[in-house]
Amino acid sequence: MTIKPLRKAVFPVGGLGTRFLPATKAMPKEMLPVVDRPLIQYAVDEAIEAGIEQMIFVTGRGKSAIEDHFDIAYELEATMSGRGKSLQVLDATRLKPGRVAYVRQQEPMGLGHAVWCARDIVGDEPFAVLLADDFMVGQPGCLKQMVEAYNKVGGNLICAQEVADDQTDKYGVITPGTRDGTLTEVKGLVEKPKAGTAPSNLAVIGRYVLQPEVMRILETQETGAGGEIQLTDAMARMIGNQPFHGVTFQGVRYDCGDKAGFLQANLATALSREDVGPAVRAFAQDLLA
Repeated sequence: MTIKPLRKAVFPVGGLGTRFLPATKAMPKEMLPVVDRPLIQYAVDEAIEAGIEQMIFVTGRGKSAIEDHFDIAYELEATMSGRGKSLQVLDATRLKPGRVAYVRQQEPMGLGHAVWCARDIVGDEPFAVLLADDFMVGQPGCLKQMVEAYNKVGGNLICAQEVADDQTDKYGVITPGTRDGTLTEVKGLVEKPKAGTAPSNLAVIGRYVLQPEVMRILETQETGAGGEIQLTDAMARMIGNQPFHGVTFQGVRYDCGDKAGFLQANLATALSREDVGPAVRAFAQDLLA
């Protein structure tokens, strides 16, 4: 089996972010900052660490701030340089020409539809999918852990994380086969199983490595849960035809699509940093006292 190298990553960023209104009325939810970097920046940094060469953003109306963020800001840079300030803080926001592509998802029809919108840029190559809402903290990063597994087994991989039994109805859940360390064979996928019916407590989290054949399935995919085209449904149809594994993430995940999760991510990240950690820790201790 020849394992094609993973060079491309798709970032579905066309969602409306209604859970964070009114903050997201004019600003993409992916630009919400965890301390001083937007969520999408952390996801892109994670992809670069994993060896990804081309970033494909599936955007929608009102998302131009994401494009601007990864562009050169002449006015800002000229002003900073003129005042003798270092531009190093902007280094990670500059993606080299040709390393980034943008495609529009004209209407929000689900994650499967968003991924399908990138089909012409993905072409006949395997690709990663990263959901910026899932803020993943680990050493190495989540996608790098998955790429290391992909280079051994090939096929399709999904990030898995153990969740409490009473939480399984909120996620896609894996029907597990054989397990080898952090690698679990995927025998089936169930989207949001009713309480008490989940085949395991391994939930699917927002990182995927997929083969291009999934695009052909999404081409004719019927709408599923919530009246949307579900990526989980398309992946489930590939099980048995190609290798399929879950990689249990060694690290911490914060659900930044949820207000409490977003605030937890900010607090945990702030406490871990030398520049703001001591002040935030002292404030939190005073607050709790």
